[in-house]
Amino acid sequence: MVGKLSKNESTVLNHYPGLDVVRVVAIVGIVLMHVLSNGEYGLKGFLFEKIIGTAGNFTILFMMVSAFGMCCGYYEKFRNRTIDMERFYKRRYEKLWPFFALLCILDVVISPSKNSLYEVFANFTLVQGLLPNPQISVVGVSWTLAVIFVFYLLFPFFCFLLGTKQRAWAGLIIAGIYNVLCQLYFFDEQHILNNFIERENILYSAVFFMAGGLIYLYREKLSNLKSVPAISLACAAVVYYFLNQNDLVMTFFSVTIIAFAITRSGKIGSGKLVKWLSSISFEVYLSHMMIYRILEKLKVNHLFGINAVSYGFTAALTLAGAVAFSYVAKQPISKFMKYKKERVDHV
Repeated sequence: MVGKLSKNESTVLNHYPGLDVVRVVAIVGIVLMHVLSNGEYGLKGFLFEKIIGTAGNFTILFMMVSAFGMCCGYYEKFRNRTIDMERFYKRRYEKLWPFFALLCILDVVISPSKNSLYEVFANFTLVQGLLPNPQISVVGVSWTLAVIFVFYLLFPFFCFLLGTKQRAWAGLIIAGIYNVLCQLYFFDEQHILNNFIERENILYSAVFFMAGGLIYLYREKLSNLKSVPAISLACAAVVYYFLNQNDLVMTFFSVTIIAFAITRSGKIGSGKLVKWLSSISFEVYLSHMMIYRILEKLKVNHLFGINAVSYGFTAALTLAGAVAFSYVAKQPISKFMKYKKERVDHV
């Protein structure tokens, strides 16, 4: 009879090195895309238009990985009713709020305005994703954080939906229908304002989270497959990059990416550096546009003219700057949170 797993053994079993690779590739792609679109370099071709130019869709992959990761950490605890709800929600704020709050303050200092004060208040609560059409410019890329935090709020209900595979599949189908109806009806000019970002809405994005949850339910079967995940990933990549790049196709593509990442073959490329970069990937995502705006103000983004050299140089500086800022900023935050926890434990 196998004894109860230790905490460290359980953590190892719930960690998939391939997902570290996925997070790093996704954040690099998003940084490259934002630098390309904001720098107006006018670069053409398959690489810049089809691959880098559409890397913003990796936010869907982020949502899916978030759902899968949350299930690895908390699904069984919710199912067995061994979770401390207060600890669960406090953990979400402790993990996200300090770094995000710092970014918001820096953003307001760099670009102060009356509207930014309203927006930073909404950001500080982390529930700005509940607003009908937030259009928040303070740390604008944080819309992803906003919708993911709404998912955290709904996670107990999400675990209920995953309680049986039949219920989980029904939830996925309903979420998919909601996604289509949002595009066809609910998000037309009669229902929403201009510049509305569909993915900010939890009902539109629910299919991404449900897909991540279903992958978790089938993780053991998927991890034991050999060639099927790799073949599926190759086929999905062909469809996505050569035929259609809408959100539902990206959902299928993301599913195949994660399915491949949790197999033994998906560990390729993983290591200490990748694991470390993965641990700060979301911080890099949140901070990279601030780094880019600083480079833009310094006129570095077109240092060598409007060409591929300037683009590559700016993208590399943006990524390196975001990584450095994330690492440096997290050090005092981590020490403070550790000190705070030790004080509470000794009370």
